Amino acid sequence: MFEPIQFINYLKYMGIGMLGVFIIIGIIMLATYIIGKLPSNDKDK
Repeated sequence: MFEPIQFINYLKYMGIGMLGVFIIIGIIMLATYIIGKLPSNDKDK
């Protein structure tokens, strides 16, 4: 049975979960950017 008041009460927890997802995606993007900027030691060039 759907209870609208319970949905409103759990919005806080869903927001915290989404914030965590965005923080992790940001960390992965930052790490990828930093790794891409590192100089490579490729001897074939």
